[in-house]
Amino acid sequence: MKKSILGLRTAIYMVSDLNEAKAWYARAFETQPYFDEPFYVGFNIGGYELGLLPEEETPTQKAPTVITYWGVEDIEKVYQHFLSLGATTHEAPNSVGEPLMVATVFDPWGNIVGFIYNPVFELPK
Repeated sequence: MKKSILGLRTAIYMVSDLNEAKAWYARAFETQPYFDEPFYVGFNIGGYELGLLPEEETPTQKAPTVITYWGVEDIEKVYQHFLSLGATTHEAPNSVGEPLMVATVFDPWGNIVGFIYNPVFELPK
């Protein structure tokens, strides 16, 4: 039986200033967008899409309903890199069961961006 769900494809972050966010995310993820329009900016991050959508109205606070974790090799280095660009701590790097580690930051628009070091996870072949 063929599976209906193929896996994660896109994580989208809502931002109040698309141009500013585009520049920030390009520095943070060290890559340029492959799709760049006034209604959507898309980055290819290791074969997965990071999308930016402009907000119609800027909320006073965003609810943390879903957290996307981007895989990393050196969680402390990536965490510090994002902080150096103006992100703020949501959850500092910590162990969630050896050898797994997670960390999260708030981007300048209040979105939570997560990182995970998980050397035992493998993508399906």
